Amino acid sequence: MEKQNLLFFFSISSCFFLFPLLSEIRGVQGSASHHHHSHGGHRGLYGGFRPRTLFVFGDSYADTGNNRKSVANSWKVPYGVTFPGKPAGRFSDGRVLTDYLAKYLGLKSPIPYRWRKYAPNRLRYGMNFAYGGTGVFKTLVLDPNMTTQIDFFQNLINESVYNQGDLQSSLALLTIAGNDYGAFLSKGGTAQPLGCLPRSTVLNSFQECNATENTVVDLHNLLLQQAVAKLNNESKLDPKAFVILDLYGSFTQVLKTKGEYLGSVRFETPLKPCCMGMSSKYYCGSVDEKGAEMYTVCKNPEGAFFWDMVHPTQAGWRAVYMSLKSTLEQIK
Repeated sequence: MEKQNLLFFFSISSCFFLFPLLSEIRGVQGSASHHHHSHGGHRGLYGGFRPRTLFVFGDSYADTGNNRKSVANSWKVPYGVTFPGKPAGRFSDGRVLTDYLAKYLGLKSPIPYRWRKYAPNRLRYGMNFAYGGTGVFKTLVLDPNMTTQIDFFQNLINESVYNQGDLQSSLALLTIAGNDYGAFLSKGGTAQPLGCLPRSTVLNSFQECNATENTVVDLHNLLLQQAVAKLNNESKLDPKAFVILDLYGSFTQVLKTKGEYLGSVRFETPLKPCCMGMSSKYYCGSVDEKGAEMYTVCKNPEGAFFWDMVHPTQAGWRAVYMSLKSTLEQIK
């Protein structure tokens, strides 16, 4: 049987994981359905294996259009101004890391779960189950959390939309950017991670990261590394089934060097967002009761690392991807 993989991305811990996606998962059937695409992976990646499908789980760092148009900023102007030129459900001015990872794998970005019935020809590339604002547990939004997203995936397997052959040639991407910590904080907790986000650095006019908040990330990452090491030790299929790619380190490196080491654009003020509300009561995409825009957008999103108070720009995600690329190329 060909090697099969699941790519797991955890952005509060700022990591990817690569581990086997078992074809036996809750009774996967080997037969194909009428719109099923069964195939083996190409050769050339991950020990001679190149995936043919990508499954994505997580939050706004990976979501490409699942959130409801009536509530999500990602469907409001000016989101999507760089790509595709209008709001399209991404929490950025353009592409997000999901898109860059799919391109690296030689795949089209997987169709969002919400739109799966409108583009059946895209099912062959996998599916994106990520919903902005969600976490592993219940957060401050009502959209599907990680458990429910995985249930959606399981249902598609039960319906033979994807079968054993698909899973054997697939990767999965899982992102968690910290919404669980945000929910904990709203209930009186004290942990506030991700001290380099504009929502934290706004307190010092976007001049420096909050080192205290970043210590939470450091602790989280340490515990995660220990958990992954244990999983690898217990793996019966591959002792390196779980591989961590340090996204937090990549963010930090890009911000410290202002992106220069990548040989691409320079982020002059990397901690300052391109799009922000005119006051603390407004945010990127806000309008007043008369429909007037209550936000500002920088002239050149390509020169900004952050798009809004939480999310990178397309250029920011590209810089992070480029900093991770050498590590991705080592996973062979």
